[in-house]
Amino acid sequence: MLTSKTVQQFLDETTSSSPAPGGGSVSALTAALGSALTSMVCRLTIGKKKYAEVQKEMEETLIKSEELRLRCTALIDEDTQAFNDVISAFALPKESEVQKTRRNEAIQGATKTATRVPLKLMRTCSEALESAARAALQGNLNSVSDAGVAALMIQSACEGAFYNVRINLNSIEDKSFSSQTLAQAEEIRKSVAIHARDIISVVESKL
Repeated sequence: MLTSKTVQQFLDETTSSSPAPGGGSVSALTAALGSALTSMVCRLTIGKKKYAEVQKEMEETLIKSEELRLRCTALIDEDTQAFNDVISAFALPKESEVQKTRRNEAIQGATKTATRVPLKLMRTCSEALESAARAALQGNLNSVSDAGVAALMIQSACEGAFYNVRINLNSIEDKSFSSQTLAQAEEIRKSVAIHARDIISVVESKL
């Protein structure tokens, strides 16, 4: 599992000639790091007399950001597994017409799954930005830059996931699935970009 590797091992595996882990897993890791920063800001706020009025909100935000961090972390391996399943489908025999049909069905099914994973990450990023926004608005002022980095990381992760959705859709024959998925992805991407911009404005006003 990628999540059990050290940072150096993960980097070494990413830089290798193996196509996985690739942009999808790296995007999931990026989102997890962004949520981790949100959690840090919450913890640096909770228990401080100066921020007693927002302690309850920060405690709730911490619980949510930790849940999101774990979800993003799980998607690191989920994305690589989905990619490996696509590769396995391409390796199926294609000597007879029956084999060709089964192989194509397997490829299409695996590719749809490989598309759903980054779309799931995009949705998770949208949720994660809400937590980062609360950290930026109510968190410890000395850590507002960390809340800003959290927002930037989460937006970047969403953009990366969007690219993975797009490239997988190119191989899917089900046009209805493709159009619906693309519409969902584009809507999330736009919403996340606007939300991230608003958070950065808040952060920069406090720096």
